[in-house]
Amino acid sequence: MVEVSAMNIRLIIFDFDGTLGDTRHNIVLTMQQTMVELHLPVADEAACAATIGLPLEDCFKQIYPNLTDDSIIKCAAVYRHIFEINKKKLIPAMFPHVKETLHRLHQQGYVLTVASSRSSASLNDFLHDMDIAVYISYVVGADDVTHAKPDPEPVLKTLMALHVPAHEVLVVGDMPVDIMMGRNASTRTCAVTYGNASRHQLEAAGADFIIDDLAELIKIPSLYENRI
Repeated sequence: MVEVSAMNIRLIIFDFDGTLGDTRHNIVLTMQQTMVELHLPVADEAACAATIGLPLEDCFKQIYPNLTDDSIIKCAAVYRHIFEINKKKLIPAMFPHVKETLHRLHQQGYVLTVASSRSSASLNDFLHDMDIAVYISYVVGADDVTHAKPDPEPVLKTLMALHVPAHEVLVVGDMPVDIMMGRNASTRTCAVTYGNASRHQLEAAGADFIIDDLAELIKIPSLYENRI
């Protein structure tokens, strides 16, 4: 059985929402509270969850395509205000085997980082609250880049900071934008099915590997056997 090292992978870049942290309820609740606050038609859970992984303003653009830019900016501002209140009482749960997998990969010498569409402040807060920040060497939040996923900038910024070539990198995420970001940066990509997108969507995005449990990252064989 072939291990991750057989691919010469040195750096693994993780998405956060839907990949490490189960934030679906937190995000949907905060979005719906924002809609109520601004007297907008309240979108259902599926519509809200379908925006996870996008920059915040793009989330509201997708749900309300006819809103003006000023209104979209206001939506994002209200969301951030409500989120700051909610995050004090809504610490996301980790998906199964996340901490154990990060611990083992870290012990094995892999460099582990996070690239997320949420702000770097809330991202770092969550990583510390979930007691996994110790495993993460570098963090890129939405406010650290000019161009968000699926643009490769979050990945390229990480590679430049850590001096790792793209062919030694694996991007792991739960949404098509994560996979497209990795592909656009010429890295290998791995999609997880337990997040916010369907297997079909992840296959269509062109993921190199698809796994059902983060623990499958420890060894590659199941990934090679299920390679698209």
